[in-house]
Amino acid sequence: MSLAKKTTTGIIWNFTETMSKKGFAVITTLLLARFLTPEDFGLISMMAVFIAVAGQIMESGFKQAIIRKLGATQEDFNTAFYSNLFLGALAYVLLFFSAPLIADFYEETRLIVLIRVLGIVIPINSFQVIQSAILSRELNFKAQLKATVPASIISAVIAIFMAFNGYGVWSLIIQMIVSAFLTTVSLWLMRLWTPTLTVSQGSLFEMFGFGSKLFISGLIDIVFQNMYIVVIAKMFTATIAGHFFFAKKIKELIANQLVNSVQTVTFPALASLQENNASLKSGYRKIIQVTTFLIFPSMLFMAALAQPIFMVFLNDQWLPAYPYLQLMCLSHIMYPLHSINLNILKVKGRSDLFLYLEIIKKIFAVAVLAMSFQYGVIGILIGQIIASFIAYIPNSYFSGKLINYPAREQIYDILPNLLISGTIAVTIYIGVEISTLPALFELALFGFLAGATYILASYIFKMQAVNILEHIIREKFRRKTHG
Repeated sequence: MSLAKKTTTGIIWNFTETMSKKGFAVITTLLLARFLTPEDFGLISMMAVFIAVAGQIMESGFKQAIIRKLGATQEDFNTAFYSNLFLGALAYVLLFFSAPLIADFYEETRLIVLIRVLGIVIPINSFQVIQSAILSRELNFKAQLKATVPASIISAVIAIFMAFNGYGVWSLIIQMIVSAFLTTVSLWLMRLWTPTLTVSQGSLFEMFGFGSKLFISGLIDIVFQNMYIVVIAKMFTATIAGHFFFAKKIKELIANQLVNSVQTVTFPALASLQENNASLKSGYRKIIQVTTFLIFPSMLFMAALAQPIFMVFLNDQWLPAYPYLQLMCLSHIMYPLHSINLNILKVKGRSDLFLYLEIIKKIFAVAVLAMSFQYGVIGILIGQIIASFIAYIPNSYFSGKLINYPAREQIYDILPNLLISGTIAVTIYIGVEISTLPALFELALFGFLAGATYILASYIFKMQAVNILEHIIREKFRRKTHG
């Protein structure tokens, strides 16, 4: 199988894995929303940035370093594994003792015990980093699917049971802990790798030299991605923070999971071509066409159908959140392009440029937030949209320099996907606004029309992504047919 086919297949499997895992989480969240209040979700949102930062400290770029390193040895795996265990324990200790300070910041004493319990996921996850890295190196995301789906189902059932019986916010916390534990156990039962006691100081310095810059840039990105919810929770109310956080979780079902799938799969795949710019560009073009073929309609159609989605699946206490979802979808249509462009820098070993770009973009984003928060949550989200589109300029600039794939060529490759999905989304949005049908009929009718029209238009205009996907599917079917 060629690298382009293997990579696209990997994206599909990884997207299936993340959709299965997060899909169950979001479905569970929709069910939990009928038993919990926006304030309960607001409490979770207040902890999100601190848990994410602790997770980044635990990983510290070692996973990416292992994936990228050609001919990684047992000593490399051991060194990264024990480093992750140590850093995971350290991160949890920091969380434990900083919990009172976090509670004081938000003026919410309940956060102390909540943070100390939820933080357990960090040392649990430290045991699975290398196992996951090994599967990512092999582009074996089908195996990851087998580990994550059962964990998601079991944790979802437990969370729903607890919410139904009045456990409130603890339902969400226990769900995350159980999911992390079962996923870790499943990966170890696959016996992908067994640690030994041999470690290497040279390996540690080499991996940390590469991974440390990714760690810092990742840390900056986590703080940046969560600074909106921190500001909202601090400046407004827990209920408004809950509405924002809930809309963010719904958006993540499609947007973030596809972006993560692209990053997870394209990095190890393109790393094998790091010395061949022509092949790297060719593979990159196919990946970017397929990714935008999926993400543009997903985000734009979700924005157009946000109101009936909320009216069908949720009760009235959540309706103020649907405009947030619409704007979040618009701000995230560019994220796959950001992630793929940044992966080129990692493949080329330019983690220095990666860090430089992250710092510059985040300074700009903070400035936009400082100017927009006075206009409320809607103003903050409009600022996100502006920042996202402007951030594409420096991201694509360096890709153009490194592999001769400048922004104008990228835009030329993605423009058909954007124009077709955008036109359909605007039409559907107008239809929803003027419709007098019940919300369920609106969602079913306009959702079907949007999907069917997009598929039909894709064939009429002979979009390149369709040919790539069809070829992969035919090859897969042919191999199965012929044993």
